[in-house]
Amino acid sequence: MIEQTAPAVTGSTVRTGRDLPLAVGVGVALIALVLASLLVRKEAFGLVLVLAVGASLWELAQAFRRRDLHLPLVPLLAGTIGMAVSAWTGGLEALFVAFLLTVGGCVVWRLLDGSGTAALRDGTAAAFAAAYLPFLAGFAMLMLAAPDGAWRVLLFILLGVANDTGGYTAGVLWGRHPLAPSISPKKTWEGLGGSVVLAVVVGVLGATFLLDAPPLVGVVVGLAAVAAGTLGDLGESLLKRDLELKDMGRLVPGHGGLLDRLDSLLLTAPVTWAVLAVLVPVG
Repeated sequence: MIEQTAPAVTGSTVRTGRDLPLAVGVGVALIALVLASLLVRKEAFGLVLVLAVGASLWELAQAFRRRDLHLPLVPLLAGTIGMAVSAWTGGLEALFVAFLLTVGGCVVWRLLDGSGTAALRDGTAAAFAAAYLPFLAGFAMLMLAAPDGAWRVLLFILLGVANDTGGYTAGVLWGRHPLAPSISPKKTWEGLGGSVVLAVVVGVLGATFLLDAPPLVGVVVGLAAVAAGTLGDLGESLLKRDLELKDMGRLVPGHGGLLDRLDSLLLTAPVTWAVLAVLVPVG
C-alpha cells in the first residue's frame, strides 16, 4: 500500500526516502492478495488478517525490547486467533470477551514467567498490544461476517488505499504546510486535503455500487475513514518516535514493517464498521 505520509519537500526537490518503484510494486501485490482472498472466498480474508496481525505483533515485540518490555507472544497470538473467530461467530460481545480473556492470559503468563515489577510492566504492554492490534482488527472480521461482508471489507480497504494514495500524491505535488511537525514532519495539510478528496470519491462510488447505499453514506464514511486513518498514522508515528525507530520492521520491502502499513487501517476498522452499521444496517 502506498504510504499516506507525504514526503518532505524542499524547493523543487522531493525526498521520499523510499525505493518508490519497489514500494508501489509490493503495495500492488499486497492489495491483489487481499482482493483475491475477499473475492474467491471471504473466509480466506480472515486467515490473511490473522497472519498480518500476528506478524505485526512480532514486529511490535521486537520494537518494545528497546525499552526492556517483553511481550508474551504465545498468549497474544492465541488471543489473535480467538478474537478473530469470536468476532466472526459471535459478534461484538464475543470479540470483547475474547479481548478480556487475552489480556488476562497475558498477565498470568508473565506473572508465572517473571518477577513482579517486570511482569506488571510487560502485562500492561501486552494489554496495549492486544487492544491495538487484534482487537481493532477484529472489527474487520465483524464487517466480514455480514451477508454482504466481502463488499463492506472491500470498501474499507479501498478507503484505506484512497486515504494513503490521495495524501501521498497531494503531499508530493503541493505539500508545504506540516500537519503535525513534532510527530510526523512529512505529513502536510495539503496531503490531508488530497486524502479527503480521494476518499470521499471512493466512498461515494463504493457505497453506491458495492452496498447499494445513498451517495451521502459514501461521503460520511469517506470523511470518517480519513479522520480515523490520520489519527492512526500519527499515533504510530508517535510510538515510533518514542521508540527511536524509523520503521517498525523490514518485513515489507520498500515499505518498512507490516505494522507501518496497518497503522491507519487499524483505527479505521472500528470507525468504518460503526458508520456502516448505523447507516447501512444488515438485513
